[in-house]
Amino acid sequence: MAGRGTHPLALSYLALFALLIVLAAGISFLGDPHAGDPVVVMDLQGASPPPRPAKPVAAQQAVQAATPAETPQPDSPPPRITRPVYSGSALLADPALVENTPMGPLPRIADNGMTPMRAYAPPVTGDGHPRIAIVIGGLGISAKATEAALEGLPSGVTLAFAPNGADTQQWVALARKRGHEVLLEIPMEPYDFPDSDPGPHTLRSGAGEDANTQRLTWALTRFSGYAGVTNLLGGRFMADASSLEPVLTFLARRGLMFYDNGESVHSAGPDVATRAGISFAQSNSIIDKIPAAMEIDRRLSALEAEARAHGCASGSGKLYPLTIERVKNWAQGLSGRGFVLTPASAIVSQPK
Repeated sequence: MAGRGTHPLALSYLALFALLIVLAAGISFLGDPHAGDPVVVMDLQGASPPPRPAKPVAAQQAVQAATPAETPQPDSPPPRITRPVYSGSALLADPALVENTPMGPLPRIADNGMTPMRAYAPPVTGDGHPRIAIVIGGLGISAKATEAALEGLPSGVTLAFAPNGADTQQWVALARKRGHEVLLEIPMEPYDFPDSDPGPHTLRSGAGEDANTQRLTWALTRFSGYAGVTNLLGGRFMADASSLEPVLTFLARRGLMFYDNGESVHSAGPDVATRAGISFAQSNSIIDKIPAAMEIDRRLSALEAEARAHGCASGSGKLYPLTIERVKNWAQGLSGRGFVLTPASAIVSQPK
């Protein structure tokens, strides 16, 4: 009786085995119906990574004819500059102002003496009125924040772009088309390095002139169209005159200005700039050091008092939504109060 009970079960197993063989043969012949479906890579927390956002349409449309077809990655050499490039009516690159190097296009003074600072600086109006320059840094990393700044800030505000964004040249082209002056942010060593680390190309105190020059050159070749540079962080580096001087001397020989954004309370910038012979300006105030509306408004009002007393003033800020909102509101009535919102290049001290 036991033998008769196992016979149907054995037949069932044989039938199931035969069915599996048939299915396997069908998949082999016809192909896996799920082949080619997207593979979702899970992070260590088990969550799917967000999809890469599409490039903003506004930035793409502004530079279709203004930038090379290939968009370089941050660490790859950008395309050579072989012809003048414009974004709207604004000059974005000129072979006369470029040395094409293995790292990418490096700014230089043209044979006729034209400097990148003069070539890429917007025109200045309102002669005779006190001038105020506002420099907002941190653009080019977050597409959403960069687009918000370009939509919200008046054209007189100077915009500083970090060198390590994949689409930075497109954003710079759009900024120049809309009338903004552009600066390049150079990553510099802060006091709390490496807790705060601006990246592998950071200029470091004690790293040596050759190492810092190579890192500086990398940053300078990431995109074109900027009138000068400013520091990204850099509390420690800006206070180290012996490390800062070769950097400012190199920039001066390239025809660029330097804007000290005030991150270092012990900055050696003014003294070193005089020795290096570079066009130089320094922030009078970090307007959003305390990110509160009343405090930002108070510091902007203080800049007006400074400009009224000395003819010009400058403030720096970060890419905070609140900063953009307060600067936009403040700038709307600025001309009526007798001031001119001006690019940073219009308030620099000239080299002696």
